[in-house]
Amino acid sequence: MATAMVRSGLRTALRGGSASARGAPASKRTFASAARHDDAYKKKNAMLNGRSCIRAAEAAKWEKITYAGIVTCTVLAVYQLSKGHHHFDPPPPYPYLHIRNKEFPWGPDGLFESKEH
Repeated sequence: MATAMVRSGLRTALRGGSASARGAPASKRTFASAARHDDAYKKKNAMLNGRSCIRAAEAAKWEKITYAGIVTCTVLAVYQLSKGHHHFDPPPPYPYLHIRNKEFPWGPDGLFESKEH
């Protein structure tokens, strides 16, 4: 990094130096709308300050609505999940189901089946 700074300094010196190095004052960079922008910004900012109270109240209202919705959904979910549900009867043992021509390496039942022998 130091060598890059040295090379940059040498390049600037060989080109004749910068304006500030030659003794000329450095000019301040300004934008075309800088003077008018300050006045317009102050007017707009003053107008928005009155609305900030309304926006804060609106945000607080929606925060309360959100929390009420979360509580309501949680209560309804707990109620639905705590109710019992109907268990259906097991299907009849059809003869064409679970045909085993060759025994599994882990035993007579399937890997995830549990039958009472």
